[in-house]
Amino acid sequence: MSREALEQLREVASKCATASVWTLSDDELVDSLDSIHQALQTLTAAQLHLLREIDGRGLPIAQHASSTAVWLRERHRISIHAAKRLADLARAVDERAALDTALVAGVVNAEQAAVIAAAVRDLPADLGADLVDEAEAVLIGQAEQFEPTILRKAGGRILAHVAPEIADARDAAALQRQEARAWQTRAFQLTRLGDGRVRVTGWLDEAGAATVNAALDPLCAPRHDNDEPRTPGQRRADALVEVCDLATRTERLPDNGGQRPHVMVTVPFELLEQQFGIGVLDTGGRLSPTQVRQLACDAQIIPAVLDGDGQVLDLGRTRRLITGSLRRALELRDRGCAFPGCDRPPRWCDGHHIRSWADGGPTSLHNSVLLCGYHHRIIHRGHWTVRLRAEDGRPEFIPPAYVDPRQDPRRNLYHHRT
Repeated sequence: MSREALEQLREVASKCATASVWTLSDDELVDSLDSIHQALQTLTAAQLHLLREIDGRGLPIAQHASSTAVWLRERHRISIHAAKRLADLARAVDERAALDTALVAGVVNAEQAAVIAAAVRDLPADLGADLVDEAEAVLIGQAEQFEPTILRKAGGRILAHVAPEIADARDAAALQRQEARAWQTRAFQLTRLGDGRVRVTGWLDEAGAATVNAALDPLCAPRHDNDEPRTPGQRRADALVEVCDLATRTERLPDNGGQRPHVMVTVPFELLEQQFGIGVLDTGGRLSPTQVRQLACDAQIIPAVLDGDGQVLDLGRTRRLITGSLRRALELRDRGCAFPGCDRPPRWCDGHHIRSWADGGPTSLHNSVLLCGYHHRIIHRGHWTVRLRAEDGRPEFIPPAYVDPRQDPRRNLYHHRT
């Protein structure tokens, strides 16, 4: 590589860089771009040959650089990542003659060459040289069609192409290791943050995650009334709570301390009557008055009502408030969540007292309505009003004025088509 040849190269490159391109036709523009791109790949091959020789002679170390990549970064003022990529690729093309030839000829570009080199390097160490050469040749051939990202995916599957039996055994062993690790490291934590939020963190294996997804996905779909205010993350959070809520309604869960699963919430009776008491869960978490009053409707809640001295006045509702024949009658009447536009089935619903339990509302069909967890919370915020229509005894809902200025009553037409 003579100085004269390099000087001529610089002169030609300078002429190309300063030439006017506006006079070129469309075809000439594209052909010129392709030619320069191919020349750049050939020049990259020449650059890599020089860099490999410099590295082999130990010149960077002799000049007190910690590595060839660091030396190159300082000399050419490029990033350490770019310098390392060049140093690694120089080593690769030095080891793989076919890849070097393809780069010199412009059959592959520098990015593709790096992808191919990485794919060949990741092949099993005990794979025969003939199969390694075959894998390299296949990827070089595919470089004509695929850009680096797709070529990288092809490289990840190249072992299955040249040695399917070895690939199957390798994949099976890797999968077993992954499954064992996933099962060993599975975890689930609920961390109370002290600001009313509880952080959920954890790990699942693939089979466990599939089961969770199967349970949550049907509950994560947006509502059908085209007015879904929840983000996808909020819908998933609500779905997790609803799935656990459903589980506590079944007879399949084991006893906890000799009792069926339940949640305990305590609040002084006078404060509950005045509708501004703060409740305390058996986990230590605190609830707003609105949440306390909502939970008083819920089948899994045992309301422990306290007098002024903190003594328990009533711990009698240790079973579902709307149960047995009353629950069946309510399901027959409402057929699912009664809120307008909701399609949740009865099994996902709570029995809600239209006149609050805390206000002395009776547990009867005429004071009850089925609501899914999401719409149960909406009703307890107090913006919507629910009542039973005198004509047929079915629920209807009065929207707040900001939803409908006329506040016309609305009914669920999903479960009742008439």
